[in-house]
Amino acid sequence: MKETILLIEDEKLMRVTLEDALKSSGYDVISFETGADGLSALKNNLFDVVVTDVRLPDIDGMDILKGISYMNDVQVIVMTAFGTIKDAVEAMKLGAFDYITKPFSLDEFLLLIERALDVKKLREENVRLKKDLSRCYCFPNIIGESAEMKKVFSLIEKVSESDSTILIFGESGTGKELIATTIHYQSKRKDKPLIKVNCAALPEGLIESELFGHEKGAFTGAIKRKPGRFELAHGGTIFLDEVGDLPLSTQAKLLRVIQERTFERVGGTDTLNVDVRIIAATNRNLEEEVKKGRFREDLYYRLNVIPVILPPLRKRKEDIPHLIDFFLDKYKGKLSKSIRFSKDALDALLRYDYPGNVRELENILERCATLSTSDIIDKDDLPPFVFRKTDSKKLLSLSDVAVEAEKEYIIKILKTTKKNKTKAAEMLGISRKTLWEKMNAYGIEL
Repeated sequence: MKETILLIEDEKLMRVTLEDALKSSGYDVISFETGADGLSALKNNLFDVVVTDVRLPDIDGMDILKGISYMNDVQVIVMTAFGTIKDAVEAMKLGAFDYITKPFSLDEFLLLIERALDVKKLREENVRLKKDLSRCYCFPNIIGESAEMKKVFSLIEKVSESDSTILIFGESGTGKELIATTIHYQSKRKDKPLIKVNCAALPEGLIESELFGHEKGAFTGAIKRKPGRFELAHGGTIFLDEVGDLPLSTQAKLLRVIQERTFERVGGTDTLNVDVRIIAATNRNLEEEVKKGRFREDLYYRLNVIPVILPPLRKRKEDIPHLIDFFLDKYKGKLSKSIRFSKDALDALLRYDYPGNVRELENILERCATLSTSDIIDKDDLPPFVFRKTDSKKLLSLSDVAVEAEKEYIIKILKTTKKNKTKAAEMLGISRKTLWEKMNAYGIEL
């Protein structure tokens, strides 16, 4: 579909010349000699760009700008033979896209039209993406019919509109990031930034710089000033994932930001004010971490204003069929084929306890959907660990079962990433250091 340009110019030769140039470039053009006719056309037609002269026989070009200032999807270019800085500033204040002074070349003019259309498309895309985000991060896209998940939905609905600090508890793979994102896009801050920080993935020596920014020369390699995540989140929300992995020195600075909403960049002396909502998440028992001296008690209480507890998948197995339908529908589009599970395969998936929670279920389904040569996935197509059971002659304690499940899952992820520990740690939702410690503790040598 061709873009439509409205041209308002009282000088006939200029009007015809510009109209011909625009039509030759593939645009639809409607032109008028007077401002009144142009405004009338605006009320009854949709235009992509308006080009108007400032000096018209009936209406000043600035008045035309005022008349269409409410039309955010229209780009206005003002042209005049009497260009002054004052006119340019006034035109821009009134919402003009740009200002061009006669005489100008046709190439310059057409380039300006192109730029105006590009900006219009970007704005429309931005609006569309925001609408898509709003649709994406609403309750129907958090899958769960269980009583436990309905409690989570009810709590999200109550807290989204507030600015209260939220602490999300849950095992790895339960969907803590999705919940945080949903809360942001259901809040009054949804049009502002959502900045996500994985505290476990940041090298200890760079955590403060990442969170609070740094000044030029603050340390070796700091060649210019860099804003931190809190600065980038100003007006919006910052999500601190795996907050329990923060070192104690950084915890003290985070406490100050929560209490006073102020901080200094690393190497800086200026105190910066910030307006952010803080949502944190952890898969650790922070009360235990406090007792062991690894997490500040005062910070724990500052973060834990509104706790949101996500149940592990093994405690809401009635949600598994709904999750399977959701993920299979997702992969149907990617793989251009419809997949369904046989009753035996579905029963096996329902019996499995998913130490990796929803993330593990999705990985299993993606694997099956990708490798399947048939539309029906049978139990033989499922990964072997889904069927693994404890030997009845050698019963294990609950803690032993958890250890064995964790060990097997780490081995599985390491094989998936071809022994890439950095990627494996990222998939597991833990730091590379924590992964290394667990591998040593479990005697994993790949």
